Amino acid sequence: MTTKLIVKSEAELFDVAAKLLGKYPESRIFALYGEMGAGKTTFVKNVCRHLDVFDNVVSPTFSIINEYHTLNNQSVYHFDFYRIKKIEEAFDLGYEDYFFSGAFCFLEWPELIESLLPEDAVKVRISTNEDDQIRLFSF
Repeated sequence: MTTKLIVKSEAELFDVAAKLLGKYPESRIFALYGEMGAGKTTFVKNVCRHLDVFDNVVSPTFSIINEYHTLNNQSVYHFDFYRIKKIEEAFDLGYEDYFFSGAFCFLEWPELIESLLPEDAVKVRISTNEDDQIRLFSF
């Protein structure tokens, strides 16, 4: 069953992150779909707060992947595939090493590597209303 949540403020994202992690406690791959500016990176920041990440969570737009660390010495990977021109670039990154490591992986712009997503990847869709004030999350 799909969960749908309306978010009216950035402060509510922490609760949405808790609901996502609570609904999928065994999942590690989360594919985040949404237009530019929908709030994908801001959402990842809130999820990382729940995971006790102590590093600064920022968009990996230019680096393509950021690695963050938790207080329990675990790694969390944050991908931004926006700049991928060919799927072979994901192979060059060694995406399999990350996706199948057992670590949390959050993927922005996953539609550019859709065929590489594991079957159990959780798809999170973020859409905005006309005046860009409300977000609709579905997962």
